[in-house]
Amino acid sequence: MSDTRRAVLDALADGPTPGPALADKLGVSRAAVWKHVDALRDAGFTIDSGHDGYTLTGVPDYGGLAVSVDLDAPFTIEHHDSLPSTNDRARERAADGARDTVVLATRQTSGRGRRDRSWESPAGGVWASLVLGPDLPPARVPLLTFAAAVAVTDAAREAGVDAAIKWPNDVVVPGEPAARGNRKLAGILTEMEGEASRVSWVVVGLGVNVNVDPAALAPGATSVRALAGETDRRVFVQRVLERFDALRGRPEAALAAWRERAATLGEHVRITQDDDNTITGRAVDVTAHGALVVATGGESTTVVHAGDCQHVRPA
Repeated sequence: MSDTRRAVLDALADGPTPGPALADKLGVSRAAVWKHVDALRDAGFTIDSGHDGYTLTGVPDYGGLAVSVDLDAPFTIEHHDSLPSTNDRARERAADGARDTVVLATRQTSGRGRRDRSWESPAGGVWASLVLGPDLPPARVPLLTFAAAVAVTDAAREAGVDAAIKWPNDVVVPGEPAARGNRKLAGILTEMEGEASRVSWVVVGLGVNVNVDPAALAPGATSVRALAGETDRRVFVQRVLERFDALRGRPEAALAAWRERAATLGEHVRITQDDDNTITGRAVDVTAHGALVVATGGESTTVVHAGDCQHVRPA
């Protein structure tokens, strides 16, 4: 989408705008303004013409420009009908120098989660990857994952779902206490490139089961639609981006918000690491770098930086 067309849309979102005034503001001809307005109408926007000028009266249900309208966060939205993986595309954009860009796809054909596991991406979900250039040391990049988890959790709660965060990167809907079960609502995959003391770029991938048909969900998963009915995906994405933007430059605030929404703290956990080492105990806290502190018996604690975490019944 051209920068001029986006500027036309931004101007129309502010209220009725006469064509000549818009042409002068953007430094284009009146005919060019008309062509951009016509193209926006073809893309699904409802734009009325009256004596006050052009007025934006309707926005498509979803898409890059639709998410951009009234978005209170400094992100450029790049939308695709289909991608193998939004994270793969985001990595390409990061290598090209893009920052504060969101790669959004209506569907993914080869989505992936942690440890290169496949990620189901059926219609109705939010599949997005944020391209960032944070001023953070590499050791604190995990707190961007925490900020994203908080943002998704808050958007889900606004939509009517009692979501919480399971360490390290899942948003879940806790089950009944007796069942000790969590249904997965979203996953987050964070990747970065940099050196020992400097981050070049970070990609935060989000996979959220928003309006996914319950019949299309993987075992153990749930969706906003299954629990609270259909929600406006455009608004959902906007809330996630706005909340994330408010937290990404405030690591301590992100950490505090994560603790408040954590389903894992206080739970008995079993963590399996890449070398098949297993750690069991009670999750008592997270460190300033996002590692999980597990009480393993007596006064002993173990700090766990990575692994698959399960909530289990105490022995």
